[in-house]
Amino acid sequence: MNFNESLRFLDRFINREATAGRIHGLSLAAMSQLMECMGAPHKDLRAIHVTGTNGKGSVVSMTESLLSSKGLRVGSYMSPHVDSIRERFTLTGSQITEEIFAEIIFHVSQYVESHELEPSYFELLTAAAILLFSNEGVDAAVVEVGILGRFDATNVLEGEVAVITNIGKDHTDGSEGWRRSIAAEKAGIIVENRPLLLGNPEEDVVDLFLLEKPEPLFQYGKDFFVESSLSAVGGQVINIKSIFGEYEEIFLPLYGKRQAQNAALSLATAEVFLEGSLPEEVVEDAFGGLLIPGRLEVLSRRPLVLVDGAHNKDSANHLAETINDVFPESRRILLLGALEPHSPEEIFSELKAISPEIVIVHEAPSPRAIDPNKLEEVARRLGLDVERAENPYEAALKALRIGGEEDLIVSAGSFYNISEVRRAVEDFQPTLSEI
Repeated sequence: MNFNESLRFLDRFINREATAGRIHGLSLAAMSQLMECMGAPHKDLRAIHVTGTNGKGSVVSMTESLLSSKGLRVGSYMSPHVDSIRERFTLTGSQITEEIFAEIIFHVSQYVESHELEPSYFELLTAAAILLFSNEGVDAAVVEVGILGRFDATNVLEGEVAVITNIGKDHTDGSEGWRRSIAAEKAGIIVENRPLLLGNPEEDVVDLFLLEKPEPLFQYGKDFFVESSLSAVGGQVINIKSIFGEYEEIFLPLYGKRQAQNAALSLATAEVFLEGSLPEEVVEDAFGGLLIPGRLEVLSRRPLVLVDGAHNKDSANHLAETINDVFPESRRILLLGALEPHSPEEIFSELKAISPEIVIVHEAPSPRAIDPNKLEEVARRLGLDVERAENPYEAALKALRIGGEEDLIVSAGSFYNISEVRRAVEDFQPTLSEI
């Protein structure tokens, strides 16, 4: 099986990421059966299990980098990907190759076909990650939850450490009690008598986490926190008070106070896993080389083109806040394509704060794409000047043609947009060099 054949094999199975992320009726039965057929590779792993509405991908990347810089052999597993499915799997800080990906999917396919199993697309990828990390004998597996936690495919793992970044309004209709409902599902990754770290205090739902009997519990703002943050070229310089130590003047090549908080949570997580503080040079090395695709990623400087996966109220708020705090005043052009079941009203209400002169709406490249007519209607209702494009690629090209060298172009709404925006910027670069 080669790389393309492995992708065709995966495409035979239901992809809930592409079909509205169904959360009702989820079960661990199929995943548990697959693990049993494979010889229980999940029991070989010391896992750090990360859930939350926002920030979990950044926390996984940062924690993996910290542990790798400390000298551990680390695997990480995240979703979704931006440009290549291989981004979901890293070993010692690097994406796995096409050859390794094809090989591990082939092995999983043999188990599936010989036992006539019907797992989902995400269950297959999760099984592949677990088998890969088991075969490689990693010292730590840093694993991001796909949906919620309790019945997510990754929850066959019994994490050494559980991490909950925050509780936000995804996978819910927002009816009364939604926060407690979401929190209860995310609490499902907690293992009794093992540590839990909370990226926000979450005082209104912490009782639900305590029902799972974590030991100990560490909370942002109480046990670890960002003492200070100063903007710097290409990111920020932060001071962190953590559980086992203090870390001063650490350069973080990421923008915004939420990423500083994610850094503090990641550092505390690594400390708890290692049962002690980290040398400051390890932290500097781990954070200094970070590049996290799709999280306020800069694709071009003139004009300044930013891409971000902001797809809900909280992440859109963070994006708007960071743009207004960090980037200079300029004409701003917003590109937006979003997915069901997210609320375009909530996303636009937050992003309106960047005062875009023009909004270009488009269809996101997913079966879950919100109709651009609806996006346009919401934007106009909020008093925004709106134009249309067919897809993220065309939207980005339109913005680049409209924009001047001093302008700021921001693409948001979904991680699925980013690859096409990146391609548009690359295709437009020869034009820029001729100006």
